[in-house]
Amino acid sequence: MHLTAAASNILGDVETILGILLGAAVWFGIRVVMFGIYTVDQNERAVKTSFGRAERLEGKTTLDDPIAEALRPEERDRYCYPQVRVIPPGGPYFKMPWQTVRKIVISTNTLNMAVDPEQPSANAGGTMLDAVTKDQLNTGLTGQIRYRVSENNLYAYLFGIRQPLVHVMAYFVSVLRQKIANFEAKADPTAAIPSVASSEMIGVSINDLRKNLRDLNEYMDLECRNTAARYGVVLDASLITSIDPPPEVESALAAINTAHNQVSSDISLAQASADQKIVQSKRAVEIETLKAQAEVQPIQLLAEQLAQLRRAGPGVLEAYIRNVKLKLYEKSKEIFLDVRA
Repeated sequence: MHLTAAASNILGDVETILGILLGAAVWFGIRVVMFGIYTVDQNERAVKTSFGRAERLEGKTTLDDPIAEALRPEERDRYCYPQVRVIPPGGPYFKMPWQTVRKIVISTNTLNMAVDPEQPSANAGGTMLDAVTKDQLNTGLTGQIRYRVSENNLYAYLFGIRQPLVHVMAYFVSVLRQKIANFEAKADPTAAIPSVASSEMIGVSINDLRKNLRDLNEYMDLECRNTAARYGVVLDASLITSIDPPPEVESALAAINTAHNQVSSDISLAQASADQKIVQSKRAVEIETLKAQAEVQPIQLLAEQLAQLRRAGPGVLEAYIRNVKLKLYEKSKEIFLDVRA
């Protein structure tokens, strides 16, 4: 009786263990089949991790990619990230339960450049960015930036930085404010009025910024080329649309603009008048020179002829002079002779 009961207990335990193993196998199969298959959309890229570690391309870093060309020499060691295996659009793909797939949207996005991802209420609610000009004026800037995630540096975007967009916006704003604070317009050699003493006038730097928005945008695009290697985010373009001075200096700025335009107009008119007179003087000199040459040329030709007659032999020049005198006598009405005693 005791042996039969013991055997029954052992058999029950074995059945329980088999049931647990069967249930685990069924759960594992369902888990693998249902949750192990995934796809990647056209505007997405994916990175697979095993126990949190991304699949890497052995022996390759971002320094081997063209995006690292924009880095300064002292930054290359700091922003050396491994290259990870990027899963392209398509599918279905398969992953094991201990693996995780992280998908990233790589489409281009547009963002107001005044937006602070950490403090949405900053910069007038993300509508206007403050910056100080070289003449110590606090001015407001509005515009947009276009950005996208760099497919060539997904490691930096996913694992290198906790909040890549925050870093990119902070970097962009710091570069922009530094440029605004030290901005100087390029000298225009064709300008009617040179920029003498204009830098001492209130608000003239704002005028320079307004007139050179294109150069400012190109400078920002150039300086932000390294964000892909730094943070895994590509700044496609920056578009600063307006620069507004403080209200208290708007009227003074308008007066300066009016005076500057008036001076430029007066100088342009004066230069045009001077240029016209110079052209007229050059033309008059050319005309008088041609007249003098026309008068001198017959004399030079006559001198050459007389020299040739003199070299022809004795008495030839005297005969020529006598013939010329005879022709003059024919045309003369009266002749006065000097009679000597």
